[in-house]
Amino acid sequence: MDTALGPPEKMAERDDELTPMLSQYYELCSEYEDSLVLFQVGDFYEAFCEAAEAISRLLEITLTRREDSTGTYPMAGIPIDNAESYIETLLDAGYRVAVADQVEEPSQVSGVVDRAVTRIVTPGTLTEDELLRTDDNNFVAALTADGGEYGLALLDVSTGDFYATAVGSAAALRDEISRFDPQEAIVGPNADTEPFPDGCMVTPHDERTFDHGQAREQVCAYFGDTDRLLAGDVEVRACGALLSYAEYTRGGKHTALAPDTFARHAAEDSDRETDQPDDAEASEDATLDYINHLTRYDPQEYMVLDRVAIRSLELFERRTAHDQAGPALVDVLDETACALGSRELKDWLRRPLIDRDAIERRHDAVGELVGDLRTREALRDLLRDVYDIERLISRVARGRANARDLRSLKDTLDVVPDLRAALDGVETNALVDLRTDLDELADVRELIGASIRPDPPTEVTDGGLISEGYSDDLDELRATEREGKAWIDDLEARERERTGIDSLKVGHTSVHGYYIEVTNPNLDAVPDNYQRRQTLKNSERFVTPELKSREDEIISAEERADDLEYRLFTEVRADVAAESARVQTVAERIAELDALVSLATVAAQHDYSRPELGGEGIHIVGGRHPVVERTEEQFVPNDARLDGDAVVTILTGPNMSGKSTYMRQVALIVVLAQIGSFVPAEHAELRLVDRVFTRVGASDDIASGKSTFMVEMTELAEILDSATERSLVLLDEVGRGTSTTDGLAIAQALTEHVHDRTGATTLFATHHHDLTEIAGELPRVVNRHFAARRTGNEVSFDHQLSAGSATASYGVEVASMAGVDAGVVERARELLDEDGQPGNSKGSPAEPPAEDGISAAVDESAAIGDGGRTDATALATLRDVNLADTTPLEALQLLDELQRELDGGSSSN
Repeated sequence: MDTALGPPEKMAERDDELTPMLSQYYELCSEYEDSLVLFQVGDFYEAFCEAAEAISRLLEITLTRREDSTGTYPMAGIPIDNAESYIETLLDAGYRVAVADQVEEPSQVSGVVDRAVTRIVTPGTLTEDELLRTDDNNFVAALTADGGEYGLALLDVSTGDFYATAVGSAAALRDEISRFDPQEAIVGPNADTEPFPDGCMVTPHDERTFDHGQAREQVCAYFGDTDRLLAGDVEVRACGALLSYAEYTRGGKHTALAPDTFARHAAEDSDRETDQPDDAEASEDATLDYINHLTRYDPQEYMVLDRVAIRSLELFERRTAHDQAGPALVDVLDETACALGSRELKDWLRRPLIDRDAIERRHDAVGELVGDLRTREALRDLLRDVYDIERLISRVARGRANARDLRSLKDTLDVVPDLRAALDGVETNALVDLRTDLDELADVRELIGASIRPDPPTEVTDGGLISEGYSDDLDELRATEREGKAWIDDLEARERERTGIDSLKVGHTSVHGYYIEVTNPNLDAVPDNYQRRQTLKNSERFVTPELKSREDEIISAEERADDLEYRLFTEVRADVAAESARVQTVAERIAELDALVSLATVAAQHDYSRPELGGEGIHIVGGRHPVVERTEEQFVPNDARLDGDAVVTILTGPNMSGKSTYMRQVALIVVLAQIGSFVPAEHAELRLVDRVFTRVGASDDIASGKSTFMVEMTELAEILDSATERSLVLLDEVGRGTSTTDGLAIAQALTEHVHDRTGATTLFATHHHDLTEIAGELPRVVNRHFAARRTGNEVSFDHQLSAGSATASYGVEVASMAGVDAGVVERARELLDEDGQPGNSKGSPAEPPAEDGISAAVDESAAIGDGGRTDATALATLRDVNLADTTPLEALQLLDELQRELDGGSSSN
């Protein structure tokens, strides 16, 4: 969607006729062609011509018309006080918004008020609380490419979190992008936009900022020598361009270009360069001083969880049937007390560790907190009083924090000494180091405490910000102001007594100032020194020379005090901003502490155990699914023994028996262990896993024209290409999207490949019962199953994992339980009986022999030829349906189709 409006065409046609204000608007629209310009006119942000028509439709606001010497043209505006809610709608519609504020006081300008773009609001560079919908990180990414190497930089402008890495393949790049889920991206020359998901806005940006020399200067301006920070050219270029873009959105010199301007600018001569201010000349206000640390990481330092795995394991979002709400893993794991800890915990989930020492360092801390209830609860109580100081200090550094933000920062820093005290006596290395690193920032706390009043107003220009005693000059001006107002407060009583006019009143208006009001019947008693100021219907208003003098004195003191107070406030804010690096370090330590306390709280409350790391396999006793156990009244724990003797475990059993839950719980226990958490199990001995692959569930990728089977095979290809013997692979019904024969063949070939070549620990859930026979041929393949019991036409599941393979799928019984029409279910049972399968045998288990399974049905179908769909092929189709991924409507449609075709082909039975 091209949402850049560019310069209004109607204006461009008659540039020489524009009024000064419209000329100014036109120039800003030309300069910020990639954005919709909101142009301040008094108390409103206005748009004109085509832009006005666009926002009128999108925001459902009135489209008016403006008339001046230029002519008549559309105009639409939004109130400044409520602008953020409208901007949010524009962002959702795919627009970038350039906010052009008045940068001069209208009262001090004789001509048109100067305006400048002070910020560009985009999905990935939000800093406003009203637009940041959650406490989660909000990343903008930059991507560069050189041959087969990719540089990726990610920045959260609201917190200052800044990451960079390099990868050597498109697949690895997609994995890293999926970890951070950026909302916006800029892409350098030779780089493709394909790795970014559909929900990520790709924003054009000046190609010059991706040049190595310019990018290196940009990085050095923030962090010094790039050689000690970044590993190569692609990383430097990505980081430099991203910093340039972040400055641009904060009101720096424009460098972003709309898509259709790239070619035009490339063709222009050097005269264009002289008109274009150099990036180094960007205003100081655009420099993001709070971005003071850059984390360069190696993807191999973390377990890989790609987008498919994150979605399948439901780490951050639950994928329930029929859009039903439900908790994800993060929901049951997040007992953090503040936004800092919540973001940290989510980052740990995105990037589980693979270094044993680092993991056990967290385990040690969690274990100590689990065993020390008093310390754990004391820390939780204190952490509840912590504000989001990462975002607070970023606002302070950008000069956008108000006095209340500074007080909130102080309130959080006041908690730090108490946190240190609560950590007295801790023994584990992580907690000891956290206590040591918690800088109490006494100087910052004292500065804010001494300067800013405890409950200041929201607006920094309203006065009442600075505490009494902080500035002698301010105190003197305020005293003069108070004394003058006290004199006026007493004036009414004195003048009533002096004049004898009991109805005399002293008042004030913003237009006429202070006055003495006398009603008409008492005008004869007005003293000679009263000077008439205003005549009303029933009274007259007067001033006296002394009242006028006092008024001038009060106004002068008030204005000078407000100016001085604002100057003092900005000085305090700047002094606090200078300590942003220290504040951010404290924020990082608080975040880590809160995340550890959260993990300990969950472990203590839900009976998690400490896993043992470093074994040769995955051995779990009494394992539980951390999410499902919270939503079920009773949860059946299961063991897992996956090691060199069981490289591939084939899982069989009816739908709803627990196969998918079991596979996911094994993977989630591994993930939890490697983020430093205890795990929901009686005992767990785990080897470190480098990556979790999932091929779970079925879905069409309609937008890309890919069927369920194509999506499945694409994901399978990625697994075969990237899995190692240290990987964990979950496969659920691979091959379901094609014919039974083809699906079985693919499943068997896949099993053989993993067994003989990859060696990845694999859980393979299947309804292809013939596949279980491979366990007798391959020594490191084992069969496990979830049994079911049938009584009459009812099936019950005990969700208990057992050795061996299942003997029936109970598809018809599950269809009945799902509410499928009784006539359809009964007909299905008849078909099973006619095919020689157990159907209505009361109380007897259904155990079809292998030779009468799905493959036999397919063979029979092939032997009959073109005689139409037979009972055998109908049975094969029915058995091949995965009811767990089939909606009731789809099931009814399928069974209705089967019944009608069987009725039509009954002569072939």
